[in-house]
Amino acid sequence: MLQPARVKYRKPHRTKYEGKAKGNKYVVFGEYGLKATTGNWVKAKQIEAARVVLSHFIDQEKKGKMWIRIFPQLSLTKKPLEVRMGSGKGNPEEWVAVVKAGTIMFELGQMSPETMKKALKQAGNKLNVLCKVVKKGEEGNE
Repeated sequence: MLQPARVKYRKPHRTKYEGKAKGNKYVVFGEYGLKATTGNWVKAKQIEAARVVLSHFIDQEKKGKMWIRIFPQLSLTKKPLEVRMGSGKGNPEEWVAVVKAGTIMFELGQMSPETMKKALKQAGNKLNVLCKVVKKGEEGNE
């Protein structure tokens, strides 16, 4: 699973996922991309599940390329069950990527357009954000 090699702070403040993305809004590397239409924290396990789906389609066609444009850098903490109030913040439990509306999460290239659309649609089903498949140059300014 994805997680950073090292971080400056082990227990950071939670970053907001509301609002629109400032960067990472356009398909740059591939021909088609998966764009988030809502914001949320995407867990490392969900990114891995989407990667497996996309890899399956790439292996099936024996060609193609994939780019993952998000990375889980934020650790979410959780306190153990039945622990009294106080005594500080809980320990890091999982890693998440902060995805805002308009972020391009995955890109595919060097495959047939029908296969890329189908693969990205299935990968979007593994994520906890609503997404749509966009073509390079047709993203608009949303």
